[in-house]
Amino acid sequence: MNKPLAQTTDNAYLKMDLLRFTTAGSVDDGKSTLIGRLLFDSKSIFQDQMDQIESSSKLRGEEGVNLALLTDGLRAEREQGITIDVAYRYFATPKRKFIIADTPGHIQYTRNMVTGASTADLAIILVDARKGILTQSRRHAFISSLLQIPHVVVAINKMDLVDYSQERYEEIVSDFRQFAGRLEVDDITYIPMSALIGDNIVNKGENMPWYDGGTLLHHLENVKVGSRRNQIDFRFPVQYVVRPNQDFRGYAGTISSGGIRKGEEVVVLPSRLKSRIKSINSFEEELEHAKAGDAVVLSIEDEIDISRGDMIVRTQNVPHIASEAEAYICWMNESPMELNKNYIIQHTTRTTQAYASVLTYKIDIDTLHRKEAETLELNEIGRVKIKTAQPIFYDPYNSNNFTGSFILIDPSTNITVGAGMLRGITTTDRLDKEEKQPVTKNVVWEPWNIPRAEREKRNGHKAGVFWLTGISGAGKSTIARKLERQLWEEGKQTIVLDGDQVRHGLNGDLGFSDKDRKENIRRVAQTARLFLEHGNIVICTFVSPFAADREMARKIIGEADFKEIHVHCDSDTAQERDPKGLYAKARSGEIKGLTGFDAPYEAPAKPVLELNTTKVSVDDAVRALKDLVQP
Repeated sequence: MNKPLAQTTDNAYLKMDLLRFTTAGSVDDGKSTLIGRLLFDSKSIFQDQMDQIESSSKLRGEEGVNLALLTDGLRAEREQGITIDVAYRYFATPKRKFIIADTPGHIQYTRNMVTGASTADLAIILVDARKGILTQSRRHAFISSLLQIPHVVVAINKMDLVDYSQERYEEIVSDFRQFAGRLEVDDITYIPMSALIGDNIVNKGENMPWYDGGTLLHHLENVKVGSRRNQIDFRFPVQYVVRPNQDFRGYAGTISSGGIRKGEEVVVLPSRLKSRIKSINSFEEELEHAKAGDAVVLSIEDEIDISRGDMIVRTQNVPHIASEAEAYICWMNESPMELNKNYIIQHTTRTTQAYASVLTYKIDIDTLHRKEAETLELNEIGRVKIKTAQPIFYDPYNSNNFTGSFILIDPSTNITVGAGMLRGITTTDRLDKEEKQPVTKNVVWEPWNIPRAEREKRNGHKAGVFWLTGISGAGKSTIARKLERQLWEEGKQTIVLDGDQVRHGLNGDLGFSDKDRKENIRRVAQTARLFLEHGNIVICTFVSPFAADREMARKIIGEADFKEIHVHCDSDTAQERDPKGLYAKARSGEIKGLTGFDAPYEAPAKPVLELNTTKVSVDDAVRALKDLVQP
């Protein structure tokens, strides 16, 4: 039983972790009842609130207390028994503080779900045990994936109405796993429960002895917080210029990601002028350093014209600076999106005119298939090319959800019409150029003497290129080497192309500038293509931090033969492992621009396999990868 929060000190309360989570699902799955039960059983509501709910329940002619009334605050919601708007609730236990966003289940309120989930660390997707996985369940799971919410709980509710059937629970888990296999979600937890009765919400109950997992509250109290926040790339959008007197000029804002120390060199965007951090001030004191989420005032050593909408970043770690980008957009207005119409884009603290020049496709939520379309209607999601009147400074959403997100505003009504997630620089033209690699004059292409199909037939297995990408220390080489040894002992034709090995010979003339990194990947991709055509299973282990460079490799090797695998762990774990001593050198200043430390990494948007090595052992990772190599 949790002790009352009142027993904790004010200072301890302020230092507690904060978990933001959202609830979603289809209509009448019991989202509001679940939250009501969570608040009631964790003793997070006052007696007068409970008295009011009991009174309202009696007036409605209900036999028991309707806990859903704790969150259904609008009159229309109480009358219809549904959630319409996003309802936020705050509570705490001795272990953690929580902000809940109870989002609507009706399809016409999908935009509200996007709003509620945009800042969440965890999503609870409710499923009615009687109905199983419905369209809205899939829709909200897809949106959670699109918004890069790192943790998902599938709450299989109303188990009391299916006689607490273990068989029914396992059937729903199997169905959801099959659908979730196409989503970008690393951590999915399944919990059977009854929000009405209270089973597995705060207390275990006695109705499902076959379930040996924890309760919902136990999971919420112990799930890792902060994994969504980018701790590497320092980004400081300027919110306000502070000038209390003639002797001080500071720049106020909240650090979106990364951290900064006094004395570090920075560059101001868009001017690209350099300086150093002179001071870091919080509300109470001057600081030596500040981190993501801190609201601070920075001052710099040089007199530079800086205003709201500018961004301060590290000199060696600069975001994309562009007036054109590709993005996913969820359309949130009843009037359809109009191509080439002027909208206002609000990106961090920067505002400028923008328009959607191309609608590449929209997404069918039921099948996740892409469809051709001329516009986006209310609640539809599509991929577009955005052009802005002034450059914006951004990172892809999957690496930094703060600088990778934006909203579109209709200037005539001042209404928010769309919410977007930036994908990166527009790659179409660039890739077309990259595909046309230089060819020596007066040479003629010679077809392969022995076709790959003949080699595969003799080898007894298919060839393919398996591209392991991730920061140093994630475990790429360890997994690749163990996999190759197992495949070799089974008689397979294999080769591992490792980043360090190719830089001792083939690419020994290259450094680590963006240009050299690109050329490194181009040469490796061409080499992998040669081994592929000779029937080999080619395992590539390269940091390959830029999505555009990996896309170039995909096009060189071929879409059907290129399999992108994301091997990852959190930055702290990678630095603790530090197998090659690179992070130690980076901390001492011996190395500059190390990916995962002071240089950006763009995670794959849709890898065929995610291997989180903080949770998965090397043996399990090898087994998962082996299943992919030998389907």
